[in-house]
Amino acid sequence: MRTIVGRMPLAPSNGIELYYETHGDPADPALLLVNGYSSQILQWGDGFREGLAGRGRYVISFDNRDVGKSTHLDGVDADGVPYTLSTFGDDGIGLLDQLGVEAAHIAGSSMGGMIVQQMAIDHPSRVLTMTSIMSTTSEPGYFESSPEAMEALMTPGPAEREAFIADSVEKSAIFASNRYFDAQEAAARTAAAYDRAFYPEGMVRQMAAVQGSADRSEGLAKLTTPTLVIHGMDDTLIMPSGGQRTAELIPGANLLLLHDMGHDLPRPLWPVVIDAMVSHTTNAIG
Repeated sequence: MRTIVGRMPLAPSNGIELYYETHGDPADPALLLVNGYSSQILQWGDGFREGLAGRGRYVISFDNRDVGKSTHLDGVDADGVPYTLSTFGDDGIGLLDQLGVEAAHIAGSSMGGMIVQQMAIDHPSRVLTMTSIMSTTSEPGYFESSPEAMEALMTPGPAEREAFIADSVEKSAIFASNRYFDAQEAAARTAAAYDRAFYPEGMVRQMAAVQGSADRSEGLAKLTTPTLVIHGMDDTLIMPSGGQRTAELIPGANLLLLHDMGHDLPRPLWPVVIDAMVSHTTNAIG
């Protein structure tokens, strides 16, 4: 029987501390999951991580800097772009160092997809395979959103708990999977994140990192890392062209387009996504 390793303490990495959790057997191949913009480790869901662990992956997930229980850079001015996507990637590599992982499969969603792309560019020897989910290359022509989705993303929510939850659910419905969106589940997930670590200040710096980082087209075109790109055709926050362009640029990349997925990872699609990721991380490196 596989060992499920639970919640772990903070780990020093790249000058900060990262809160992380692991699922699965440390003897299995490591799979590092990287969160999207402003989202906490809760984004993935225990069931998703346990599903990957049950298929023979040692799943490592963590809160990015400035969110959740990882280091908050209180008072740091976002106007100076205090860190970039490369910084996020270096954080993840530092966590692998702390865990004694020489090389790992890496997967990220949305901003997390941008981060793992940068990790593969900056640290190719540490990356076995990459999976980029509902993300983009950051080239202006391939970073398109519907006006409604962009407004929802960029409009700050209220600070009061119940108002924040209601606002978040309303915004999520704009870019979530049309077929699978569950307002009650979205409210419960938002409430859990709010109660765990409500820190809107960090969102401003994370957005500055996205906007202040150069596009990755040149680096992606030179990658030799086996790559899987997953994108939803319902995505209105990062249009499908973002995923299509990512797969087009990276030599030999595989592209999985899911017609009923938006800018989320709905529970009914977990088996499909897990199957794809397990197949990719099993077969891509021989």
